[in-house]
Amino acid sequence: MHYRKREVVRVRASGYDCDVLVIGGGIVGLSAAYAITRAAPGTRVTVLEKETGPARHQTGRNSGVIHSGIYYRPGSLKARYAVRGAAEMVKFCAEYDIAHTVTGKLIVATERAELPRLHALVQRGRENGIPVRELVAAQIAEYEPEVRGLAAIHVGTTGVCDFGAVAHRLAEASGAEIRYGARALRIDRRPERGVAVRTADGAVVRGRVLVNCAGLHCDEVARMTGDDPGMRIVPFRGEYYELARPGLVRGLVYPVPDPAFPFLGVHLTRGIDGGVHVGPNAVPALAREGYGWGVVRPRELARTLAWPGAWRMAGRHWRYGGGELWRSVSKPAFTEAVRRLLPAVTGQDLVPAAAGVRAQAVLRDGTLVDDFLIREGARAVHVLNAPSPAATASLPIGREVARRALTALGRT
Repeated sequence: MHYRKREVVRVRASGYDCDVLVIGGGIVGLSAAYAITRAAPGTRVTVLEKETGPARHQTGRNSGVIHSGIYYRPGSLKARYAVRGAAEMVKFCAEYDIAHTVTGKLIVATERAELPRLHALVQRGRENGIPVRELVAAQIAEYEPEVRGLAAIHVGTTGVCDFGAVAHRLAEASGAEIRYGARALRIDRRPERGVAVRTADGAVVRGRVLVNCAGLHCDEVARMTGDDPGMRIVPFRGEYYELARPGLVRGLVYPVPDPAFPFLGVHLTRGIDGGVHVGPNAVPALAREGYGWGVVRPRELARTLAWPGAWRMAGRHWRYGGGELWRSVSKPAFTEAVRRLLPAVTGQDLVPAAAGVRAQAVLRDGTLVDDFLIREGARAVHVLNAPSPAATASLPIGREVARRALTALGRT
């Protein structure tokens, strides 16, 4: 994003509109606002969201899974926050009467080469404090009669909920001022005075500390603030189908993931509405909010292609990416991937559903950032990598962001 400092509005020494100014009204930004007002009552928080309501992108366009934390490296932020966050999310949903259920899930090995990785997941789950039951092939039918595999594990703490409803409730409960239709155009930060944000409607909002939870645009917001994020968001579209015969699946069924990638593979998820989502795959999107092949934003695409890490990532993982692209354009190929887990599925059972886009942080050397990434600048906190399981972990993430923001504000 081209940025000329002369064009931005200047911060006044007095007359702040709020103490903490949050950019981004997804579940992480709203959790941060909620945590700030809980930790420091009386702190004035304003949330700027460019859409007309909350949770319009990553939060509202996923399969609604409350992840257990079994996949993540012990000691990582993902492991710590997902395990803690899953329990807290179930409690939050129960407290505020938000639709949810704890279903448990199966992770199924369908090839012998996957068995060592499945066993490694058992060990990882136990290190993370997650109850795991190992299953031989004949025991899979106890949970999923139509699923086939060589072995599986059952994870009892996984569930599903309505993350969009969670975001709405966080917005209400936070007591923050939420400004919708307020896309940030320019940011001026002066460490001794705070920040000022000019929005697309011409308003200027001034705060003492900025919190960047802009998701798909978080790197751009960081650069507007004057901080170098050291990464770029490379958007990956996740394409879903709906299962026309939802009775084939009782709960949640996953393949054994490839540990080299932060994607979980095509899986089956019975949602809170009783429908079964199938997917997602992971293909490069041609826009930050590129929910279909027809959505192309040349400037955004050019900025992605100008990032050296995007090319290094492609060169390193072209074979994996080629398979994902093939399943995107070929429904029979996608169907075959599902049939590895659920042999009864046919192409007619798969009905196209809404897609989502994952905000994947990529470093200059092409590394896909696997853990949550939170960095600080002068009077600023930037959440720079928070894709799945960020919705599950949003309450602990929000508290960590709040702690840093309040420290910058001088209130801890």
